[in-house]
Amino acid sequence: MNDAPLPLCALTDLDDPGSRGFSLETPAGALELFLVRREGGIYAYRNNCPHTGAPLDWTPDRFLSQEGELIQCAMHGALFRIESGECLHGPCRGAFLQSLPLVVRDGQVALLVDG
Repeated sequence: MNDAPLPLCALTDLDDPGSRGFSLETPAGALELFLVRREGGIYAYRNNCPHTGAPLDWTPDRFLSQEGELIQCAMHGALFRIESGECLHGPCRGAFLQSLPLVVRDGQVALLVDG
């Protein structure tokens, strides 16, 4: 099957640095994910900590450390590299967030899903 783009938001809806969570219905079922924008790059990850499987945010759309340089799990403070999702500090050190494929066209951010 081909990947079909599922629209998420306008690129201008994301601060740099910034993050935003989404709850979607895809052909494969419900999906909780978040976007992070930093230094012009944009990244998508499933909203599941590799340590517990819990969502990373306690407050909606707050996925970044106070400095905006790392993704932070609200449950136990694990810190993840924005560009790769690798855990740098915390109980799941060395594990990775599950990245999701994106496309940005004409200023719109879309998730690529099987369709």
